[in-house]
Amino acid sequence: MASSTKPVSHPFLLLLVLIAHAAMMLLVALSFGLTPEVLKMACAVLTADLVGSIILAFVQREACTVDTVMLLVIGMSTIYQSCFGGLSFAVKHFVFGIAAFLMCQISYAVTRNPYRAERLKPLWYGMFFALVAAIFFLTGSRGIWIDLGVFTIQPSEFVKPVFVLICASSVRTQLHKSEVAGIHFVPDNLMLIFCTVVIAALQWYCRDLGSLPTFVAIAGCGILLRFCYLREKISLRLMIFLGACAVMVVVFACKFAPDYVQDRLHSDIWSDMSGSGYQQVKALTAIAEGGWFGKGAGNGTLIKVAASRTDIVFSTICEEWGLFTGMMTVILVLFLPASILTVPPRSYYHSGLAVGVAAAFIVQMALNIFGSCNVIPFTGVTIPFISQGGSSMLASGILAGFLKAAQAPVLTDWSAEKKEGK
Repeated sequence: MASSTKPVSHPFLLLLVLIAHAAMMLLVALSFGLTPEVLKMACAVLTADLVGSIILAFVQREACTVDTVMLLVIGMSTIYQSCFGGLSFAVKHFVFGIAAFLMCQISYAVTRNPYRAERLKPLWYGMFFALVAAIFFLTGSRGIWIDLGVFTIQPSEFVKPVFVLICASSVRTQLHKSEVAGIHFVPDNLMLIFCTVVIAALQWYCRDLGSLPTFVAIAGCGILLRFCYLREKISLRLMIFLGACAVMVVVFACKFAPDYVQDRLHSDIWSDMSGSGYQQVKALTAIAEGGWFGKGAGNGTLIKVAASRTDIVFSTICEEWGLFTGMMTVILVLFLPASILTVPPRSYYHSGLAVGVAAAFIVQMALNIFGSCNVIPFTGVTIPFISQGGSSMLASGILAGFLKAAQAPVLTDWSAEKKEGK
C-alpha cells in the first residue's frame, strides 16, 4: 500500500514547491515590477523546480521527502538572498544550492547501503585527518579559510559530515572490545573521543569556538546512541558523574576562554551599541521593525550591517519578509531532520547518520537565531541552506544526503554483501 501512494504524493509535494516559489516571486514582482532581474530569477528558480521534479520522477523515490524539502528551501533562500536591500539575482548562491542538491545525491548513493558504507570507515578517518591537516597548514595565520584566489574554502564545514560518518560507523563495534592491562575498552570509542578532542583543540587554535557546540552535540548524540545499541540502563551514579563532568567542562571553558569569548560572554549589547553589541542591536531592531509580515522584499536596511546574509540572516529575513515567514523558514529547515520520522531508519548505521545530522542542523540553527536575538552570546554560525556561503551550503547538502540514505527502505543483506566482496 505504501508503494502505491508514492506516485501520488511525489508530484503533489513538488506541486506545492512550485506554488510556494511562484507566490514568493509574485510578492517580489509587486515590490519591484516585472524587471529583467525579476524574470531572470523567476526563470532560474522555477526551472530548477521543474528539472528537479523530472529527475526525481525517474529515480527511486523512497526518500523523495528530503529532495522535495531541499528544492523548496534552496529556492526560498535564493529569493531571499536576491532581494535583501534591493534586487540582484544571487547567482552564486543559486549555483551552490544546485551543487548542494547534487552533493545530496552523491552522499546518498555512498551511504545508502549501510554495510558497504561501514567498510569505508578507514576512509572517513583518513578524510578527517586530511581536513585537520589542511586547516592547520593551508589556512594560514590561525584562520579557517583557504584562499584559492578565485574562491575560498572553509575546510571545517566539511569536517561536520565526516565526523557524522565516523560516529555512525562505530556504533556497531560496541561488542568488539579490546583488553589492555585488564582494562576492557572499545577502540572506536577512544577514537571518537580523540577526534572530538582534536576538533576542540583545532577550534581553539583557529579562534573559531562558535562551531564547537555543533561538534560536541554530534559526539554526544553518537555516545548516547551507543548506550541505546547496547540497551544498557544508565545508572543514577553515571548520570550524576556525567553531569558533574559536563559542569566542570563548562566552568573550565568559561574561565579559560580567550579574551574575545570572554567579551561576548560578559558584554551588555545595549551599553555598547556601537561596539561589540552593534550587530545584535541592529538584528533585534530589524526583527522589531519588520513585525509579523515585514517591510516588503528589498525594503530592509540590515543589509548594510556585516554578516547580514550569513550570521544574522534570520533577522534580515524577518525585517523584509516578517517574523511569520522567518519562523516558517526555520520550521522548513527543521523538517529535513524531522522527515526521518516518516520512514524510520532500518539500521543502527542509518540511525547514527540521522541523529548526527539532526544534532548538527538543530544546534546550528539554535546558535544562529538565539545569537541574533541576544539569548546567547553571538557565535557567527550559519543556518543550513539559508545563509550565504559555498562551503556551508555544500556541507549541508552532504548531510541532507545522509538523511535521504536513512530513509531508504531497502537494505542489502549480509549474504549478498559477502558475494559482493568476493
